[in-house]
Amino acid sequence: MVRASLHALFGLAAAALFLTAAPAVAQSSICQEGAKLLSERQNLVQQLNKSAGKDKKLDPRMACGAFGKLNTNGESILKWMETNKDWCQIPDQAVQTMRDDQGKIKDLRGQACNAAAKLAQMEKQARQQQQQQSGNPFGGGLTGQYTMPKGAL
Repeated sequence: MVRASLHALFGLAAAALFLTAAPAVAQSSICQEGAKLLSERQNLVQQLNKSAGKDKKLDPRMACGAFGKLNTNGESILKWMETNKDWCQIPDQAVQTMRDDQGKIKDLRGQACNAAAKLAQMEKQARQQQQQQSGNPFGGGLTGQYTMPKGAL
């Protein structure tokens, strides 16, 4: 689901940007900024897809950071689109699609970061339980044998 929505997001935004850009030099320069942001977004999506692997599961800690970068990129793209919408002839539908997809990215980031926080808490609890079960207040650092001295006491 994440993979399909991310590909759709990039495809619609890129198509809207590249198909409607006019040839004027000044316009081209400003519109190229958007192309650079979209290219960066495509790289982020590819990294997420590679990280998911064949089983399509992401480590929550990695996903939290990756979706954070994707969210920041999306905010930059939206700001750029709203500022240059008329100049670069970006259709309203492309801007709205980007807003909708940005909302999905924020939700996914929240889910991934919550899962990462829960995972960290569970790992902390497991370490505490392991220390308590060892019975050694020093965490099991002292091991080995102690021999009693032989001879008169």
